[in-house]
Amino acid sequence: MDHQMGSFFCFPTASLSVFELINVMLILPLYDKLLVPYVRRFTGHPQGITMLQRIGVGLLFSIVTMLVAALVERRRVQVATEYGLLDKPQETIPMSMFWLIPQYFLCGSTEIFTQVGQLEFFYNEVPDRMRSLGSAIYLSTIACGHFLSTLLVTAVNRATQRGNNQGWLTDNLNRSRLDYFYLLLAGLNAANFAFFLVCAQGYKYKKVNRDSANPSSTLDANQIKDHGELKGDE
Repeated sequence: MDHQMGSFFCFPTASLSVFELINVMLILPLYDKLLVPYVRRFTGHPQGITMLQRIGVGLLFSIVTMLVAALVERRRVQVATEYGLLDKPQETIPMSMFWLIPQYFLCGSTEIFTQVGQLEFFYNEVPDRMRSLGSAIYLSTIACGHFLSTLLVTAVNRATQRGNNQGWLTDNLNRSRLDYFYLLLAGLNAANFAFFLVCAQGYKYKKVNRDSANPSSTLDANQIKDHGELKGDE
């Protein structure tokens, strides 16, 4: 794809992830300052929505991200076909790489909701003495995801290699079916979301004794009460 920004600057491919970071930097403050107070009026929850609801919203964003990626990939192959570049993978396709920004931007939204929600969930719902372990479990889920994604790429490529068909993922992306792979990921994310709803439906959050969790509040209340009785005696 075309990496040029103006006449003198070529945007590095690896720097596209900066748009994911920009999303996080822009949306996260807006989420905390605007969305949470607004939603709190309707739900009555201190954080606007529960931790599991936040994870669920992030999973929905992941589905939309894969669908957008599939549409952009189909558009890219269409442009390559129009210019006769299907068998010239080294040639630059006259299509700006900034078409990829929406899917990277949506990835940032997925992180804001899913990963932050997961971190809160594992930290708050485990026993107090196991919070460090809870954070480690959260990180292990990300590591497992990377391993499974590598396995999925290998499995899909082998399953789609039949006869003269080289598979969905080949060295020549113009002849690959990367859009099918993105749609497969969208389907897997949808199945994951459905399974998540089933599991979350029956989950009961840990009850927290606020008085024991914050003994100073009880002390302050008793001090105020004693102070009022002394004033009454006077």
